[in-house]
Amino acid sequence: MISGPGDVLVLRALGLGDALTGIPALRGVRRAWPGRRVTLAAPQAVGSWLRDLGLVDDVCDTHGLDAPLRWARPGHVAVNLHGRGPQSHELLRATAPARLVGFTAAGPPWRSDEHEVDRWCRLVSSAGGACGRDDLRLEIPARPRSREVLLHPGAASAARRWPPERWAALARDLVGRGVTVVLTGGPDEARLCQHVRGLAGPQVQVAGPTSLPQLADLVASARLLVCGDTGVAHLATAIGTPSVLLFGPTSPRLWGPAIDDALHTVLWHGDEATPGDPHGSVIDPALERISVEEVGAAATDLLERSG
Repeated sequence: MISGPGDVLVLRALGLGDALTGIPALRGVRRAWPGRRVTLAAPQAVGSWLRDLGLVDDVCDTHGLDAPLRWARPGHVAVNLHGRGPQSHELLRATAPARLVGFTAAGPPWRSDEHEVDRWCRLVSSAGGACGRDDLRLEIPARPRSREVLLHPGAASAARRWPPERWAALARDLVGRGVTVVLTGGPDEARLCQHVRGLAGPQVQVAGPTSLPQLADLVASARLLVCGDTGVAHLATAIGTPSVLLFGPTSPRLWGPAIDDALHTVLWHGDEATPGDPHGSVIDPALERISVEEVGAAATDLLERSG
């Protein structure tokens, strides 16, 4: 990839939810270095979508921290929005930047008890790029609001996946109230969606495999989204679609909606003092304590308020 001394290289080689919580910081990068070309080192699908929305100018396809970044010329500004560990810092230092912005010994201190959005805004603001929670909003061209309620049963780990039987029971309850229910999921979640539909009944629809722009369009036009602590939840926050969010191992104080409190209902029965493992291989006890009746009541309340 050809770069120049005036470029800015931003590392956030993570998934959809992480990319979305980093949007305000990306806007801060633009303000800190106006007129410079901003390249995002991230997975291609997420990075290309953010590029097409105008948040960055180019993408360096990067999956995790195991491979060197494909960056040809030194002298740029490197911004570490990936983490605080030595591996991410060294990955950026290997590109020979003129300046590295990150949670290094020379930078601002890392705070573990901080919302993800606030953390990266604080870092970029310290470098001169003022930004904050209000910068989360995304303007997605979309169809007019539909009457659809989206249920997204998947999540990256079992710890954050509510049981399929409960998703099916929720779907049946909403259909019984005259609601159009559509199941959504990524390519790896197609089988899960079909399983939930099989349990719920043929009245429940399945969106089928969707690209990230297509998923964004669905969320932008939906009446309501119900999902766990996963990337699509942050999509609803950024777009401004009402949502019911089911949290388990991680406190919503650290990863929950950062704007528009009235639009989002967060259900959580965890304990700040004893967080769970968000990458665990079995459902987190806090998530398991959320009942179908509780989710149905929260969804009905938001639907009534949205008209």
